[in-house]
Amino acid sequence: MTFVVGLTGNIGSGKSTVARRLAALGAAVIDADLLARQAVEAGTPALQRIAERWGAAVLAPDGLLDRAALRRRVFHDPTELEELNRIVHPAVTQLRAEQVAAAHARGDRVVVCDIPLLFERRLVDEFDRIVLVDASRPVRLERLVRDRGLQDTEAVDMITAQMPAELKRARADFVIDNSGSLAELDVRVADVWAELSREANALAPSLTA
Repeated sequence: MTFVVGLTGNIGSGKSTVARRLAALGAAVIDADLLARQAVEAGTPALQRIAERWGAAVLAPDGLLDRAALRRRVFHDPTELEELNRIVHPAVTQLRAEQVAAAHARGDRVVVCDIPLLFERRLVDEFDRIVLVDASRPVRLERLVRDRGLQDTEAVDMITAQMPAELKRARADFVIDNSGSLAELDVRVADVWAELSREANALAPSLTA
């Protein structure tokens, strides 16, 4: 049986960096952002429903999803954003389940599901353990401005729109603080990976019984 871990973190926390390090240590990583893109590829039911809901203005000339246009339509309207989530989320959930099943069939011991909105989508109970990547708000703000080229006001809006990390810390099994150097991050990730591996190994007999 596969030990399934949920990995999450607010924007600018460095969650993707942690995911890459966990993959290098041996985890099978499933990326929710990649699944979300696959869920709305050409010919998918989700893309058809999006086009029906928001019209041709959210489609590129080649018929594919124009993500920038869709963001402009839904980002500042919680009702519209929730409607989009209701369309895309079931497809993403199905794709994730298929990939977890494939990992189990391969014999992968630990699967890490990288899910930005894990807490917001109430997915906690779907995982054996939850790992939260966090960094101080000033550090996250600096990263968004420096690395993504956002204006300060844009970055603040994106940070404010998410559930506060403090609430997520209280529900996470492990917290990886990424406010310091990459060397410090590597040490913390290695520690968490060692514990996850230990737990997966300890549960193996009961999971396969």
